[in-house]
Amino acid sequence: MPPEYYRQLEEIQAIDFVLVELTLYLDTHPKDKEAIEQYNHYARQSKKMKKEFEKQFGPLLQYQSYSGYPWTWDNTPWPWQV
Repeated sequence: MPPEYYRQLEEIQAIDFVLVELTLYLDTHPKDKEAIEQYNHYARQSKKMKKEFEKQFGPLLQYQSYSGYPWTWDNTPWPWQV
């Protein structure tokens, strides 16, 4: 896989980690407007980055992704294999 594959995948993982941490924080601070805004910002960024990644390299998940024609889900490596 090209270096761009690994770079983008690492960025997605980092943003998703931020989302997990913000979710945990918001579970105990549900009225923190600034944290909610940060969460929404990173959620939008994560969605955008995943869409770009899948457009270039294929699906990240077995579901929640669309397939082109022909069916491409059997193309490897899958993200959890790298």
